[in-house]
Amino acid sequence: MAGVDLRYEPHLALALGGGGALGAAHAGVLEVLHERGIQPSIVVGTSAGSIAGGAYANGRDPYELTELVIRASWGDFGTFSMTPGLGLLDTEGLRETVDRIGHDSMIEDMPIRFAAVATDLSTEEAVLIDHGSLVEAIGASIAVPGLFRPKELDGRTFVDGGVVQNLPIEAAFTMGASHVIGVRLAPEWDFLPKMRTALHVHEYEIRDDVTMITPRLRHRSQWVARDLPGLVQLGREAAELALKDYPVVNPRPVADAPDAAPTTPEVAQEAPEEPAPPRGVAAFFQRRSLPSPTPDLPQ
Repeated sequence: MAGVDLRYEPHLALALGGGGALGAAHAGVLEVLHERGIQPSIVVGTSAGSIAGGAYANGRDPYELTELVIRASWGDFGTFSMTPGLGLLDTEGLRETVDRIGHDSMIEDMPIRFAAVATDLSTEEAVLIDHGSLVEAIGASIAVPGLFRPKELDGRTFVDGGVVQNLPIEAAFTMGASHVIGVRLAPEWDFLPKMRTALHVHEYEIRDDVTMITPRLRHRSQWVARDLPGLVQLGREAAELALKDYPVVNPRPVADAPDAAPTTPEVAQEAPEEPAPPRGVAAFFQRRSLPSPTPDLPQ
């Protein structure tokens, strides 16, 4: 859309896509939006995007979010369930994590309008969860089939929103957006024969009223939490490129330079048991994905 100034777009939406551990790149994008004075009035997230988007819409400072993302592990979102079910993990650890990055809130009371995208298991359709508990909405949006247990909510059964809309641009327009900033981290889930959505989503990505930010994540795996500071930086670089015409109005704090990863004594005090073995999904992927007996996960 020629001539649009995102700083003054009245119904600007931010659509944050899914991508597992690659979601750390969202934190870098949020930093750059803040620095350029671009403030979305609508935020929609799928899967990993719902975690970052929910924290942002709930008022979390983007630089604080970056610090928390860098220290996060998969075990913060899922723990092994010992009871039979349709997934190895449940989202028991999620409530504590959301409390740490902000706090659980009723979505309708949050300062920025927000929705998490999940997939209704019965209808195989995308559903916008824009009310109720933030924790419950995120839990539904991140429920990767076969990995996390499906989420029961309001009498419906949900799995990961990425099954049908891994980049929720359409959802953002459904919420009334006039222009959408879309952040693509991973492709659509077209390996599911009944739910091939890549072409449909791509039609939204190329619209004039969509600004795309696509970090160059190369061959990084969304299932291994590795080099999270590097992912944050790649998110920053992609956002800076896409928004190069906008001057910096809120300079980046010096302490948040790339080499200033959180290694303060306060962080060490929060994790006195290091090096403890990873838990939940972190342990699952350590055993199956990492060649070294020492887990390459954030401390």
